[in-house]
Amino acid sequence: MRLRLACAVFALALVAPVSPALSNVEGPALSNVEGAQFDSVGTLSFPTSGSPAAQQHFLRAVAILHSFGWKQAIAEFKLAQQAQPDFAMAYWGETLCYNHPLQNEQDAKNPRAVLARLGPTKDARLAKAPTPREKGFLGAVELLWGDGEWRDRRVAYMHAMERLHTQFPKDDEVTTFYAVALLSGARALDDNSFRYEVKAGALAMDVFQRNPKHPGAPHYVIHAFDDPIHAPMALQAAQAYALIAPAVSHAVHMPTHIFIQHGMWNEVANQNMRANQVGKDIWQPGDVPGDMVHSLDWGQYGFLQMGDYAGARKATDMFDEMAATTKHQRAIGAAALTKARYIIESEEWKVQPMADNATNETLLANGLSAVKTGDLATAEKMAALLGSKAGPSTALGASAAPRDTAAAGGAHADHGGAPPPPAAAANEAGKSAQVMHRELTALIALAKGQKDQAVATLKEAVAIEESMRPPNGAADPVKPSHEVLGEVLLQVGKPADAAAAFDACLLRMPNRSRSLMGSAKAHAAAGHREIAAERYATLNSFWKGKPISAPATENR
Repeated sequence: MRLRLACAVFALALVAPVSPALSNVEGPALSNVEGAQFDSVGTLSFPTSGSPAAQQHFLRAVAILHSFGWKQAIAEFKLAQQAQPDFAMAYWGETLCYNHPLQNEQDAKNPRAVLARLGPTKDARLAKAPTPREKGFLGAVELLWGDGEWRDRRVAYMHAMERLHTQFPKDDEVTTFYAVALLSGARALDDNSFRYEVKAGALAMDVFQRNPKHPGAPHYVIHAFDDPIHAPMALQAAQAYALIAPAVSHAVHMPTHIFIQHGMWNEVANQNMRANQVGKDIWQPGDVPGDMVHSLDWGQYGFLQMGDYAGARKATDMFDEMAATTKHQRAIGAAALTKARYIIESEEWKVQPMADNATNETLLANGLSAVKTGDLATAEKMAALLGSKAGPSTALGASAAPRDTAAAGGAHADHGGAPPPPAAAANEAGKSAQVMHRELTALIALAKGQKDQAVATLKEAVAIEESMRPPNGAADPVKPSHEVLGEVLLQVGKPADAAAAFDACLLRMPNRSRSLMGSAKAHAAAGHREIAAERYATLNSFWKGKPISAPATENR
């Protein structure tokens, strides 16, 4: 067969409509794919041996794959296969749509079936990859979907991509796929040193500098630096990525991983509402509503941080609708989470009857409501239920669990931390419950006049929370322990200590509104008027809720 190299460049077109099914690609039929125009997915160059007709779909598929638009990318890769049944790279790409590299393995059966469609054996399949680079790409996924435990296979894939990158160091597609393989490998190895992330981020940033509209490069920069320490390095990439691929829900959401760590609440709220709509537009019965849930969850948190309680209530209502429509447990669980979060963040306290299967967040919200309304009997019942869920290590005075940054907890764990071994996962999930149990127990003690016990218990909660992975999303636990400690210290007449606690929370979660309020009050009470004024000014720069008094007014 005559080898035909086709090189195409995607062009971003933000205003053009996108077909939800993505079964058709707008634009002229391509006899020469150089300069091909596609809508709303980014810009990249990826020469392959595909025919012009196959390459047209392949390129769009790769761009969407870089943005983790799995369903949409599969549809395009299959169209490329239909256009050229022996086009090996179209099968290579489809297998990666089942990988979900930053989560644990969800599906090895389908990608192996895809490879079997290309050829019955590894050698037969590799024979259909006519260039060394294509053989390298295909050989790497042969390892990814071969025999063995999934973590070992992901590490083998990472090493295969490293070898391919050594062979083709100036190839942007090799580089970006190697970068995401490094991120996946770090999680498979449960490596928390950040060395893999930093290397991946450096590789992706290099591509981003050459092509600022590449869909994968800024995406992988964001994932590489998605923690409070490194997030400032990814802000430029996040701002660019927010505009690159509006056709893909995950791409619209992902910049908010960096925005949230800068306290950019307007961007967090509105970008995630757009992401939710994109996900909703392509959702079909039977689909997992993951992108819809994750973006709406974060969007509601953004509205709450701005004091836009009407926007937050609308998001909660949307979750009820989503849960009823999809009947998916993830949407049902998120609906419960956002209702509890609304009560805690808005402080619209409400004691309600509890179902037997109430979530930890729901129990906490009900327990806090009971304390705030003077119903200590109900508060103690909620604390007992939280304690039973948290496990035996929650006995007061027990030492905090050892530091373990292996996994993100709660509803925010889509693409943050490493998929942990089962024991570590249970341990990490238990830590969040331990923190919430201590928070509620401390507030009950305070209500009974046991001030020292309340403070000591909250310091235990802080130690446990600090042993969890660094925050990289909506607060988890849903009420940060540093913030509760600050509120209690302020209440017991220790404003300087309270200010330190609130400021520790702000260091972990910049511009968190309740901590800004608390910090301003604590610094004002401690006589730190300039710092208090700065905190109020920051809060009022984004706050849309009830006007908040400045220290000079409050302390007359």
